[in-house]
Amino acid sequence: MKQQLGIEVIDHYLSSGIINISDNKKIAFALVTILFLLWGSIVSLNDILIPHFKKLFEMNYTETMLVQFSFFGAYFLVSFPASLIVEKIGYQKGIIVGLLIICIGSLLFIPASWLISYPLFLFGLFAMAAGSVFLQVVATPYISILGPTETASSRLNFAEGLTALGATFVPLIGAFLILSSYNSLQEQAAKVQMPYGVIAVIAFLIAIVFIFVKLPAVEIKKNHDKKNNVLKFRQLRLGVIALMLYVGAEVSVASFIVIFLHEPNIANLSYLTAAQYIPFYWGGLLIGRFIGAAILQKVHAHTVLAWSAIASLILLGITIFTSGYIAMWSMLGVGLFNSIMWPNIFSLAIDGLGEYRIKASGILVMAAVGGAIFPVLQGMLADTRFVGLHLSYILPFSCYIFILYYALNGFKPLMNRSFELKT
Repeated sequence: MKQQLGIEVIDHYLSSGIINISDNKKIAFALVTILFLLWGSIVSLNDILIPHFKKLFEMNYTETMLVQFSFFGAYFLVSFPASLIVEKIGYQKGIIVGLLIICIGSLLFIPASWLISYPLFLFGLFAMAAGSVFLQVVATPYISILGPTETASSRLNFAEGLTALGATFVPLIGAFLILSSYNSLQEQAAKVQMPYGVIAVIAFLIAIVFIFVKLPAVEIKKNHDKKNNVLKFRQLRLGVIALMLYVGAEVSVASFIVIFLHEPNIANLSYLTAAQYIPFYWGGLLIGRFIGAAILQKVHAHTVLAWSAIASLILLGITIFTSGYIAMWSMLGVGLFNSIMWPNIFSLAIDGLGEYRIKASGILVMAAVGGAIFPVLQGMLADTRFVGLHLSYILPFSCYIFILYYALNGFKPLMNRSFELKT
């Protein structure tokens, strides 16, 4: 049903002209964007695993955030090697490899639940993330070159909208299957078997499709000049930092949703009830990315990014300095303005890189390591007596300050102190 909804949305946008690609590439676009739907579903389930493991293994905030550390740590370790492998085997085989790795990682949750082993759960998450890295290293630049350069941000925003589609609805199912009541420790641990078994089956079936369906060939130009370093491009160097901070902020906010809403001074909800509010956060990304795909046809990517960063700063400021439902809804509202950040930072960072795009994409995907670092750092702040969970949101708040700088100035290839917002 989820995949059917995604296909219907893709068909509507392909017919509307918003995506702006030729007919012979529309099938390729539709197939590749399904990958965004898959990894959005995978990432969002981490937000359900966090309160589940916290209760199952009786851990503090820092220990619980090892879920995100293991998952997003794979982006740092696997991204650049994945980009080199994709250069050798091509886009399509890279997708197949990634899907099969996701399948294996998902299946590891079954023995992990039998053994009630936190390390084995974390290794399974690492493997799933490693497979997702292959998909992102391939899919993001592939989407950007399936049409005119000037509308690359629009296509990426639409594709990332499907990431948000999966992230919006899957947590509802995951919360029901994983966070519902149980009678024993073994039963609680076993609750992850069904959702992750389904992910394994879906990943395997999609891999079969990509084995038999031929995508339009895209030449991958290899750069053999060792004197040229891809990081010589200023927009890429600063883009890596901006993307790392963005992922760190987004994942940190999402990771603490259930725990934050469980707090007596916020909403005092049970874990299961609090999890039902996760779709409001990811739903904001869903709405924002589809709207952003249309807005970016007329407004420059850096302008939209700047205003989104400003809005995120305002909302998190409200979260930090208020309590109750005002703090709750302002925190959830950040999702709407996070919506366009990944695709816009990504497209600004690789703009004008030509033959360096694949290596640059690998480095940029590595920046998702922010999702490993910042939730743990926020967990450490939340565990301290003088900061606590509520004030720990100052960490993601600080991330948006640099993102605002990148949107105003950092994206420019050459230093230019003009901070004019162009439409």
